[in-house]
Amino acid sequence: MTTGSYEVVIVGGGVIGSAVAFFLASDPAFRGRVAVVEKDPSYQSGATGRSAGSIRQQFSTPENVAISRYGAAFLKRLPEHLAVNGEVPDLQFQEKGYLFLAGPAGAEILRANHAVQRAGGAQVALLDPDALRERFPWLRVDDLAAGSLGLADEGWFDPFALLQAFRAKARSLGVDYLADEVTGLELARGRVTAARLASGGRLACGWLVNAAGVRGRRVAAMAGVELPVSARKRCVFVFDCREALPGCPLVIDPSGLYFRPEGSGFICGISPAEGEPDPESEDFEVEHALFEERLWPLLAERVPAFEAIKPTGAWAGHYDVNTYDHNAVLGPHPEIANLLFANGFSGHGLQQSPAVGRGLAEWIVQGGWKSLDLSRFAYDRLAAGRPLREVAVV
Repeated sequence: MTTGSYEVVIVGGGVIGSAVAFFLASDPAFRGRVAVVEKDPSYQSGATGRSAGSIRQQFSTPENVAISRYGAAFLKRLPEHLAVNGEVPDLQFQEKGYLFLAGPAGAEILRANHAVQRAGGAQVALLDPDALRERFPWLRVDDLAAGSLGLADEGWFDPFALLQAFRAKARSLGVDYLADEVTGLELARGRVTAARLASGGRLACGWLVNAAGVRGRRVAAMAGVELPVSARKRCVFVFDCREALPGCPLVIDPSGLYFRPEGSGFICGISPAEGEPDPESEDFEVEHALFEERLWPLLAERVPAFEAIKPTGAWAGHYDVNTYDHNAVLGPHPEIANLLFANGFSGHGLQQSPAVGRGLAEWIVQGGWKSLDLSRFAYDRLAAGRPLREVAVV
């Protein structure tokens, strides 16, 4: 049973919670104690290790573009930030870009997003069908109107390596990681005063950060707060292809299908389209029929070489989906000022973890957003009816 008093208690030790812990502990102006409470220290059930491990600049929301630009810069300078005792984490960052494809119906949205991205400093190029055909001769383009290709700071990397790097560095700086579960919160005079643990322990706190991923709604409810975040299962399928696809980026088809290289093979997946059933789920059962009945036909239609492929594996993970507008909820609750949210990333948490970790640490230490203005992600937009909709959701 663990008891104690901490300046900051972080609920959830995944990549978001560990990023907050690292940025707090590495800030010379912060001298408090930090505890991270993680119910699964193996991280086998967490979203981070089960993600596809990608980062992109191609969003429709300017703040998301800025968040990912910082994230990419952070990843590229990881040894400066997260080396421990001379050991440098290796993320195996494959900077091969995202390629968003659009048919006639989606071309204007793609162009509008492109303008937002370019205004935010992202290096992206709009390609017409002829340019797509020339650059990617293995791609069928006759039904396409345009494509948007990331030229820098986009690609994929080892998600578990980033989590472990944040965690190891935070621990080296004095952060306590507790293998336990928060089961209740104590409040007094409009503040969270303590977190109760499944082990029977109690942690008094000055700040409480909700970084509990798909369990974020339950943690918020312990404070009497509603949070529109729920778990949505996503399946990732692995397959081999006999033919090489030179220069293959991470491709997002107009159907919602995505695929990218992974080692000597490929991975793919798809999210439900708007209006399709997407039930809440926390199980890890792979929906194998999804690949056979839907994904394989889409793959073969977009890439003729994918007509002859061999499925070799699959896994399932979860998005902590903000069902209100598919954007994260960040920062303090308007009435419980020391309750900070880091929830509802809707599949973008891994790539947003560096900027979000820095931002929440700045809020605690300096009293507000400093490096990036993340105020549009505030909790109060939910009650005020101000959705911040992200169009480019994969």
